[in-house]
Amino acid sequence: MFDISERIKTAFARGKAFIPFITCGDPNLETTAEVVRAAVDNGADLIELGIPFSDPTAEGVVIQAANLRALQGGVTTDKIFDMVRDLRGDVKIPFVFMTYANVIFSYGAEKFFAKCQELGVDGVILPDVPFEEKGEFLSTCKKFGVDLISMIAPTSEQRIAMIAREAEGFVYVVSSLGVTGVRSEIKTDLASIVASIRANTKVPCAIGFGISTPAQAQQMAKISDGAIVGSAIIKILAAHGTAAPKFVGEYVREMKDAICSL
Repeated sequence: MFDISERIKTAFARGKAFIPFITCGDPNLETTAEVVRAAVDNGADLIELGIPFSDPTAEGVVIQAANLRALQGGVTTDKIFDMVRDLRGDVKIPFVFMTYANVIFSYGAEKFFAKCQELGVDGVILPDVPFEEKGEFLSTCKKFGVDLISMIAPTSEQRIAMIAREAEGFVYVVSSLGVTGVRSEIKTDLASIVASIRANTKVPCAIGFGISTPAQAQQMAKISDGAIVGSAIIKILAAHGTAAPKFVGEYVREMKDAICSL
């Protein structure tokens, strides 16, 4: 059995990582579990599992709508933990939750992170918790061996080195200003951001927000250690519903092949 941090390290040690984001419970948790397995079968190296929240401030309209569908379908944090328990019977790659501070506060931080440790959830990303306020969760994360994954955005500027020096798991590099969503072009000077991160930490970094095509994934993986894709996958789920696992699997394979060809 891997230790949790080791599992994230291993995901990046095999080469450029492809990281899909999936909103849990959209359209239902059975489909979410099938999508996770299809993504793993087709080369995903780490899975970001979104725990739905009623006010997901970092998300664009596509993932906001997925959150709403999941909540209207009756998804709860406990039901998501049950799904993870089932997945951990055969899925060995890292899981990272992406959610919001209120979800953890309302569940109880000790109880939440203890459950993560028990079920093999390797890390958590909290886009509404600034670096300066992470102390609210950090000691509890450390107690239960869960990596608190930092985000670095184009606006981080002078804070990049400081955030990178304390990074755990991997650094989530936000490609563009604004919320999540497919973008036709990514114009940020990401190479200089990644260079600054690498000067301050050995923790790998992956780029997300706006990536949807194999060419974009390849471009981002050239600069960094991996690519994260959310909205493009959620669009496939919105279009195909319970039939989506096959189509998500094909998409993940295409994206993974693109970044492996570097």
